[in-house]
Amino acid sequence: MAWKDLTPKTFASIRELNGISQRTQEEHYELYKAYVAKTNEIQKKLDSVDRTTANQIFSDLRSLRVDLSFAYGGVKNHELYFSHLGGNGGAPAGKTLELINRDFPSYDAWLADFKASGLAARGWVWLAFDHDTATLTTVVGDAQNTFPMWNATPILALDVYEHAYWFDYGRLRAKYIEAFFANLDWSVVEQNLVRALAMQAAAK
Repeated sequence: MAWKDLTPKTFASIRELNGISQRTQEEHYELYKAYVAKTNEIQKKLDSVDRTTANQIFSDLRSLRVDLSFAYGGVKNHELYFSHLGGNGGAPAGKTLELINRDFPSYDAWLADFKASGLAARGWVWLAFDHDTATLTTVVGDAQNTFPMWNATPILALDVYEHAYWFDYGRLRAKYIEAFFANLDWSVVEQNLVRALAMQAAAK
């Protein structure tokens, strides 16, 4: 297939934030750029891989396909993450608050569960819109390529890999999660939800 190289996006959030240092953001961004580079590299290797040796135990095609899902997952997850950082935190409004209150016992209950899920996850926590049930749901993933919800659109992503907070908090992940929410731009989350709802409407 023809592959058009991905180019790293730029984000206003790559700077000193409230409780998240510039060093953390810059190092984190470099990791994101590496995911972009590796995605491009793997795609090019797929163009010429020997498909006659494909095998589920080991084959070059299998390795490239699995690693592509990890690399490209890293691109997508980080682009969502960086895009909604740099705000003033607080609480959501609009459709986001409406659907959280509809689909969870309350906003406070959702927030407590989401933060706890951030402590339980090994890699990521997402708030996603499930197109099959037309509801919001919290999803935990242990790696870049373990988002387990087909036909769902993530609208909020919390990176809980150690690289997201170690310089600032060491093992104190809970403090980083508090800093994440203090810097969350809910207007971007709202835009993500509105796009997901538009996809839902168009599919009917």
